[in-house]
Amino acid sequence: MGVELIYETHSLTTDNEAGIATGWLPGQLSQAGREQARQLGQRRRGDNISVVYVSDLARATQTAQIAFAGSPIPVRVDQRLRECDYGTLNGAPVEQVTAQKPDRIDEPFPGGQSYRQVVDQTRDLLRELAAAHDGHRVLLIAHSANRYALDHLLHGQHLRDLLTAPFDWQTGWHYHLPTNWTDT
Repeated sequence: MGVELIYETHSLTTDNEAGIATGWLPGQLSQAGREQARQLGQRRRGDNISVVYVSDLARATQTAQIAFAGSPIPVRVDQRLRECDYGTLNGAPVEQVTAQKPDRIDEPFPGGQSYRQVVDQTRDLLRELAAAHDGHRVLLIAHSANRYALDHLLHGQHLRDLLTAPFDWQTGWHYHLPTNWTDT
């Protein structure tokens, strides 16, 4: 049977609007982002979601809090869903971080981490989800690096291709996580 995963990015932030790559900085939702979070809740509350897993960074937890306020759906905060740590480039202009992405697949950002490390964290979470949520629909609220990791691990896409393609936002991505998935 497996787990049906629905992935959503956190809602729009003031940094997004200003062209800043937030990385491991907390970030705050903008007014438009708070409205997006409300719309996310409207879209997903009746979607048979068993549980929501969300990054522990403030912009993601704010998204989940707004979207699922008053809902009986459990929300679990998980550090493994963090954005890539851009190290000394946390808070730098998006263009500066984007230019370095292809070089940071295996080599960490100075003072930060590599995209391979994000994949490893995501792999660890997916193993847990496959074991604990077979037959259920799980919503993940996270960041662009986590979508790259999901596409790499579950769809076999190459990280270089993912990191060099434009990030096209949409209202959710769907993945199937097979029963007892181990990615070995």
